[in-house]
Amino acid sequence: MINRLEATRHLVEQLSDEPIIASCGNPKFDLFTAAEKRKANFYMWNSMGMASSIGLGLAMARPDKKVIVLDGDGAILMNLNSLTTEANKAPANLVHIIWDNAQYQITGGQPTHTSGKADIEAIARGAGFKQALTVNTFAAFKEALSQSLSQPGPWILVAKTDSSEAPGRPPKSPVYIKNQFMEALRGA
Repeated sequence: MINRLEATRHLVEQLSDEPIIASCGNPKFDLFTAAEKRKANFYMWNSMGMASSIGLGLAMARPDKKVIVLDGDGAILMNLNSLTTEANKAPANLVHIIWDNAQYQITGGQPTHTSGKADIEAIARGAGFKQALTVNTFAAFKEALSQSLSQPGPWILVAKTDSSEAPGRPPKSPVYIKNQFMEALRGA
């Protein structure tokens, strides 16, 4: 099992000004805890399943930047169609990381279908991704992340994670989050 916060911290250490779209729930909380002052973080509130669509749009609009999406297994299962769209549009600069703890942790720990038969890597490959990996250890995550950041994508990286909780909570103001993120994209 991978510690999600440790993996998020490692991810941020590998980046400079690349934008990160963090899905609601733990991906957002971990990113804020790992890099509170980083302006190129976009925190999703109350839009479960939409980080993948926003990340795809940004990757298409800014092919000059590697775009990272931090998602959860529950969130991506709510918008599986985004995987088919990502694969068909195939932006080479997209890295979609899916933290898979096999549960809807924020709402009480109800199991997702990845606790049973669902395999997100296989679903992504079926959608058309050529670059899709599942990792179970921090060492494997670091290696796969290095590949995905240095080679063309789009990439799906499924990381089997623990259910630890991050203490941080980003601001809830959509205007503040948008303005900070836009400032980072402009390079201000």
